[in-house]
Amino acid sequence: MPYARILQLGRRIVFKCTALMLASLLAASFCGAQTRTAAQSSDPPWLQDLNKYPGLTGEFGQLILKLRNVQFPPGRTESRILTLLPETTMSYAAFPNYGEAAHQALNIFRQELQESPVLRDWWQHGDVSKAAPKIEGFLDRFDQFSQYLGQEIVVSGAIVGRDYRLLVVSEVRKPGLKTFLEQTVAEISEKSKPVVRILDPQELATARELSPPEEFVVLVRRDFVIGANDLGTLRNFSARLDSRSVGFTSTAFGQRVASSYEGGVTTLGALDVQKLLSQIPAGSTQDRMMLQRTGFSDMKYLVWEHKDVKGTTVSQAELSFTAPRRGMASWLAEPAPLGSIDFASPKALLLAAVRLSDPVQVFEDLKDVESASNPNAFAALPALEQTFKLNLKDDVLSQLTGEAMVELVRVAPPIAAWRVVFGLKEQHHMQQTLATLVAATHLPTEHFEDAGVAYSSIQVPSSPPLQIEYAFVDGYLIVASSREALTSAIQMHRDGESLAKSKNFLASLPPGHDSGVSALLYQDPIAMTAVRLQQVAPGLAQYFAKSGGEIKPGVICVYGEERSIREANASGSLDIPAVLVGAAIAIPNLLRAKIAANEASAAGSIRTIVTAQVTYASLYPERGFAPDLATLGPDPNKLAKVSSDHAGLIDESLGNPACTAGEACTKSGFRFKLMPVCKQKSCGEFIAVAVPVARNSGTRSFCATSDGIIRFKRDDNVLPPVSVSACRTWAPLQ
Repeated sequence: MPYARILQLGRRIVFKCTALMLASLLAASFCGAQTRTAAQSSDPPWLQDLNKYPGLTGEFGQLILKLRNVQFPPGRTESRILTLLPETTMSYAAFPNYGEAAHQALNIFRQELQESPVLRDWWQHGDVSKAAPKIEGFLDRFDQFSQYLGQEIVVSGAIVGRDYRLLVVSEVRKPGLKTFLEQTVAEISEKSKPVVRILDPQELATARELSPPEEFVVLVRRDFVIGANDLGTLRNFSARLDSRSVGFTSTAFGQRVASSYEGGVTTLGALDVQKLLSQIPAGSTQDRMMLQRTGFSDMKYLVWEHKDVKGTTVSQAELSFTAPRRGMASWLAEPAPLGSIDFASPKALLLAAVRLSDPVQVFEDLKDVESASNPNAFAALPALEQTFKLNLKDDVLSQLTGEAMVELVRVAPPIAAWRVVFGLKEQHHMQQTLATLVAATHLPTEHFEDAGVAYSSIQVPSSPPLQIEYAFVDGYLIVASSREALTSAIQMHRDGESLAKSKNFLASLPPGHDSGVSALLYQDPIAMTAVRLQQVAPGLAQYFAKSGGEIKPGVICVYGEERSIREANASGSLDIPAVLVGAAIAIPNLLRAKIAANEASAAGSIRTIVTAQVTYASLYPERGFAPDLATLGPDPNKLAKVSSDHAGLIDESLGNPACTAGEACTKSGFRFKLMPVCKQKSCGEFIAVAVPVARNSGTRSFCATSDGIIRFKRDDNVLPPVSVSACRTWAPLQ
C-alpha cells in the first residue's frame, strides 16, 4: 500500500541518529545470525558477540555517550510548505532534515572504529560484519540525499472520494537531485522492477498512468521535490505551487497546525479526527450509538509536538473535543496533586497513577456500554454482592476518591515487590468493607499495630504462597506484596523521602507541569533494562546499572481538561531514555528467543537419546535398553573402543560419567535424565526426560519412551521420576 510505504520512509527520516545507529547495529547482529541453528548455541547472537569480544560492552557505552553530543536541528517557527497544502488535508506530519546529525553520528562511529580495536574487530569480523558495509552505505547515502533537501520534510494526506491522496514535500537546496534519485532507485531495483518513477516538470506534462500503476511517483522541480501516490495528485499540487494559492491555512485545522510552530517545533504530527470519523463508512445503528456512548465521537484534532520549552526538550500531545468531554472520554479527572505517589519509592522501577472523575460513574458507563452488546454482562453481580454481603457501588466505589497508584518496586524471584494505593473518601467505611470481604473468603488473616498504624496480612494459598499486606494511612489504602514493602511505603510518606519529594523525579517533570496532573507514568529506563538483561546477560546488566546516573527517568504526565486531554514528557520522544525503554520492551522477546532455542535443543537431545537407545538395544540385545546416559556415552578413559558399558552413541555433553542412574546431566538450560524399566539384567523399556533448569531457561518439559514419540508438558512441577504411562499422556510434539 503506498501510504504504508511512505510512512515507513517518513519514520526513517524522523528517527534521530542515535536511535538509528543503535538500531542498525542490533538489527545487523540479528540478521547475520539467521542461518545459525538452535543446536549450535542457545544464546542470542548479540550475547554471543558480547562474550566473544571482551570489553565490547564498555565500548558501546562510550559510543552512546559520544553520540549524545550529536547536534540536532533547531526548532522551526514557521513552515513554507504548510501554507501551500490543499484545504482537503486531513493528516499532517513535519520532520526536520536530520542529514547533518546523521553525518555527525557516522563520523563519531567511524572515529570510534579507528580508536577502539575491540569495536573494530567486532565490526569487521563479528556477527554484524556481513551487514556492516550496507549499514555504512545506507548512512552515507542518507547523508548525500539530505544535502539536496531543505530544513523540513512534510508528509500530508487527504481522502478524496474513496481514494487516499498522499503527498511528501520538501524544498530543494541544490541541483542534481533528479540524477541522484535515479541512480539510487536503479541500484535498489537492480534485479526488480522499480517501484518509484522520477520525473521533472516536462516529463510530468506528458506522463501517463502505468498499468498496473506504480506505487509512488516523484516530481523534482527547481524549488521543491514532491512525492505522491498517483499522477493526478502530483499534477494538482505542482499547479498549486505555480499559482502560490493558499488553501490549508485558511481552514480551522490548518490554523491549529500552524499554531504549533509558535515558539519553535522540531517534529509535528496532526490528524483531523472529526474529518476522519466522517469518512468512515456508516455501520449499524448499534455501532453508531456505541461510539456516541463512549463520548469519543466528539474527538476533534489529535496533535503531537516535539519542541523546546524553557530550554528543555518536551514531547507533548493534545486530543481535543468539539464539546465538553463526556462518557468514557470524561473519566480522567481535572489535574490535581497526586498524594498517592507520596507512598512510592524514589527507586521505583515502574509506576502508574491516575485520578478518575467519579468511580461510580465509571462503573455505570462501563455497565452501559457492555450491556448494550451483552445484556447479561452483569447478571451475576447481584448474586456476588449477596454472597459477600456487600454492595459494589455503596460499599466500595463510592468510598474511593478516584485516585489510584500502582508501583513495581523491584523484580526478584520468587515474587516481585509491588504496591497499590487508593485514595479514600471515608476511611472507616472502607475498613469495614475490607473486613467483611476478608471474612467471607475465610483466608488466614493476621492483624498487628505499629506506631499507631493498624496492619493486616492475608495469606493466599498458592505456589509459592502469596501474602497480601494492607493498611490505612492519612486517607489512603496501601496494599503491598510484603510487610517490608508496606511499612517502607508508610515510612517514606512520613519522612518525606518518597518519589514525590525526589529531586530526580521533580527534575524529570515537564516545565510548568508540576502543579498537578490527571495521570502519570514513571519509569526508570536504566533499571528496567538492567532487570530484563539480568536474565540473559548479567555483565551487560551490571554495566547498565552502573551507568544509569546520567540518564533521567521517563515521566509522562497526562492532563484532563474540559475540552481536551493533553500529554507531556520531558524525556524527549526519541532520545536515549526512549531508546532504552524500547530496549526494555525488546529484551523479553530476546529472552523468549533464548527459551525457544533451549527448548528446540532439548527436544533434539531427547530425540538423540531415543535413537541411541534403539541402536543400543540392537547392538546388545541381551541387555535391552541402556540403564543410564553414561552407558550411552563415550569411554571416560578416552579410549576409542566401545562396549556395552560405554557404547559411544551420544557425546559427553549428555553421556558423561556423572550421568548415571538417578543423576541428571545439564545441557543448554535443561536437566536430562534416563530411567530404565528392567527385569533382572534386561531393560525392556525406558523414559527419557528433559526438565528446564529455571523458568527463564524453558517453559516446557519433554519426555519420550520406546515408542519414539517426543512429548511435552507445560508444568513448573515436572520432576523425575516420570512413569511410562504418565509420559504417554503428555502432548505429542508436532
